[in-house]
Amino acid sequence: MEDFRAVADLIAGEIAAGRLRPGDRLPPQRTFARRHGIANSTAARVYQELTRRGLTVGEVGRGTFVRAADPRPGPALAEPAGSRIDLELNYPVVPGQAKLLADGISPLLRPDVLESAMRPVGAAGTPAARGVVADLLARGRWRPAPERLLFAGNGRQAIAAALSALVPPGGRLGVEELTYPVLKGIAARAGVTLVPLRTDAAGLDPADLANAARKVPLKAVYVQPTMHNPLSISMPEERRAELASVLARLDLPAIEDAIWSFLGDDLPPLAAYAPEHTILVDSLSKRLAPGLSLGFAVLPVAAVASMATALRSGGSTPMRFALEAATRWLSDDTARSVARDKRRDAALRQEIAATHLGDFAVRSDLCSYYCWWELPSPWRADTFVAAAARHGIAVTPGAAFAVGRNSAPNAVRLGLASPPPETLSRALAVLADLARSTPDDILAD
Repeated sequence: MEDFRAVADLIAGEIAAGRLRPGDRLPPQRTFARRHGIANSTAARVYQELTRRGLTVGEVGRGTFVRAADPRPGPALAEPAGSRIDLELNYPVVPGQAKLLADGISPLLRPDVLESAMRPVGAAGTPAARGVVADLLARGRWRPAPERLLFAGNGRQAIAAALSALVPPGGRLGVEELTYPVLKGIAARAGVTLVPLRTDAAGLDPADLANAARKVPLKAVYVQPTMHNPLSISMPEERRAELASVLARLDLPAIEDAIWSFLGDDLPPLAAYAPEHTILVDSLSKRLAPGLSLGFAVLPVAAVASMATALRSGGSTPMRFALEAATRWLSDDTARSVARDKRRDAALRQEIAATHLGDFAVRSDLCSYYCWWELPSPWRADTFVAAAARHGIAVTPGAAFAVGRNSAPNAVRLGLASPPPETLSRALAVLADLARSTPDDILAD
């Protein structure tokens, strides 16, 4: 058959229909030629044509593989929701990280290694995993003891298990007055009452925590000392030491959420100041990628057994394949390289935000992936969110983070990580124009 393009069309159809999926390996060219009754030279031209079309990729020594489709370009700002620009979810991905992750994970695909990686593993993980995660979390002179580490499927599961281990149904948990919305949902499902605590420019106020604990019995406190979500506040060393002193005096345990800490400075975590009163929770979902998640926690000695029980009973122990992959990524420079790239990426996106929103009351950090925008009058957060949605842009209202019966803040949180930079810039320009208008102007359009 001289018309190799007709054969290429057949294979392209198989790919489009999903019968050949991204990552599937095509047969060697000689085998392909026999199956289709064509010459070996024609098969070679078919493979060249598929590669030219961007449908396959050849890897030296391994063969030819179906390629994943290129991401669709960002939507036009006037397109309806459903093809929206998402400034709600915040999943940073930087160019080149897929190649780095693929190089690290490829040895796991050998049958003998994969057989081991598919076996179950408990909350304690493996000695190798505990060692590399302890190195990952080390700050300054502080490095957690590997025997104090437990693993979960992701960071949310680790937070839920810590809450289950510390706070019984009906108990009270102190939290910053603006806190992680997922924590609010976890607490509601567990029957835990949240007690809002005042936050200032340095983070959670230890004096307000002490006052609240005197008024109502608290079982624990949840806190984000580094890159607080949504305010991007990072506690200075003095505030961490002061908070640790209050925890010790009250004999009160803390859950320290360090999910975004890889973007911050090298200050030791709260767990370094109050090791016997703090469960530090972190994960790989933001450091690496959301689909490659692994949660882990550093615990006081007294809490290891109860946390392990909570992870087992909640079905939250890690998948061994993810644990083995993470161990490889953390053993070489992959995870650190991706984190460095993400810090640079976050700084770039903050520059974009400053360009468009510099005239407004925006609170953030130069290394953060989100902004807290206190809206100008006469805008209300709910009206602004609705107006943004009409332009195909999704933002999070401040009420999603507020705790208690206090009035919802007239603010929105902007997640900067998900759209391409060019799309982010266009979206922020539209939002800035909205904010300079009035709700009446927008509704009149």
